[in-house]
Amino acid sequence: MRPAPATVRRLIFVLMLVLWELVPRAGLLPELFLPSLSRTLGVLMHNWAEYAHALTVTLYEVVLAMLIACGAGILIGAVIGGLSRVRQLLLPVFSSLYAVPIVILYPIFTAWLGVGSQSKIAFAGVYGFFPVMLSTAAGIQSIDQNFLVAARSMGASLPQQITRVVIPASMPTVLAGLRLGGALALIGVIVSEMLTAAAGIGYLVSKYRTVLDSPRVFAAILVILVLSVLFDALARWVERRALAWQTAGRREPGLPVEETYTGTTVPA
Repeated sequence: MRPAPATVRRLIFVLMLVLWELVPRAGLLPELFLPSLSRTLGVLMHNWAEYAHALTVTLYEVVLAMLIACGAGILIGAVIGGLSRVRQLLLPVFSSLYAVPIVILYPIFTAWLGVGSQSKIAFAGVYGFFPVMLSTAAGIQSIDQNFLVAARSMGASLPQQITRVVIPASMPTVLAGLRLGGALALIGVIVSEMLTAAAGIGYLVSKYRTVLDSPRVFAAILVILVLSVLFDALARWVERRALAWQTAGRREPGLPVEETYTGTTVPA
């Protein structure tokens, strides 16, 4: 009998933690390269105020960057996906820009907005904007036009077509873009903090890396990892809640299927 995937994932996670603790203690890697898990956690708890303040700054920047990426991405993606002339004109441009490494543009943001939070929020917002916009445009473009024709033939108004047809049909693609765009916004904030900042989790990584304080560096990295895992879990929860309509009408295995027209019951 094969173990469940969730059990395997938990075992891998526990094994990684055990190796993190044992490898440095056994001398297989110097503490400068990899401090033990217990020492990293001790540093994190001893300096919790510093890391909590840095996390607050990072969360503030991440939330605003996600609002920019998701709001602008959905709005512009809906326009591009819904209007064929606009799509033919702008979609190749945005697709080409998405292929450009956005990180090389960060000096431009710092020149325009300074080295404070504004440049990091703008940079991370643009970094996460493209996947959200492209996914939204693709999701709306892929909607079966027969659905809209059927809705219009039944007298549905434009708001009803959007809420009852367009949004549900494009939801899976849009949510996939939101998940990727949010992750890129988080990465953009951390990277920009590591480059030029005086606060934030990324700043702590860069600060203690320059003085070779590995336990403090790995403590900051651990906070980033936990933040990323929590964001992914939240995105998965939102995705399950938003897509509940997809499975609402599906029957459970083993239940009988009622034949509406014949009145007979066929076993599953």
